[in-house]
Amino acid sequence: MVESRAFVETASGQRLINRLCKHWAHKLEVDAESGHVVFPGGECWMKASDSQLSVDLQAEDAERLERLKDVVASHLERMAGKEPVSVVWQ
Repeated sequence: MVESRAFVETASGQRLINRLCKHWAHKLEVDAESGHVVFPGGECWMKASDSQLSVDLQAEDAERLERLKDVVASHLERMAGKEPVSVVWQ
């Protein structure tokens, strides 16, 4: 398994988690209360604080991890709407 983490500066972290989980629930296994999403070949854990959203990804291999990073980042940016968010993976 390979992993990556991102911290997104936002005061809307919990709202973003709720929107993402609701969006993905029609196709994926989702636990909105814990911010956990199971993707094919990987998993995502999201946690909000007052000023930040942390996103942890774990995938079967590096290729799948890169795809999941793109998917999660693009969805976060879309769900944030007019709020500018920057997703930087570590």
